[in-house]
Amino acid sequence: MSDVAPPRPAAVLGPDGRPLTLDDLPPADTVRWVARRKAAVVAAVRGGLLTLDEACRRWRLTPEEFESWARALDRHGLAGLQVTRLQDFRA
Repeated sequence: MSDVAPPRPAAVLGPDGRPLTLDDLPPADTVRWVARRKAAVVAAVRGGLLTLDEACRRWRLTPEEFESWARALDRHGLAGLQVTRLQDFRA
């Protein structure tokens, strides 16, 4: 069995249905996390563009924070990632 990681894709399907590359992701110093940026990070990790560890280091996220984004996206779509809508969806 080989310890070589599988090759990474050059692009994955983004949350808007268009190709998403590493260059399309939010800058590492992002402070304002709007829903579309969160969705792009989730799509990138799920598609194998970068690992969860890499994403957490790059944007200073905890794995729990990332997982909360992924759950909100799965349950409620892009609207579930909007901070102003969190209370609506937590009920």
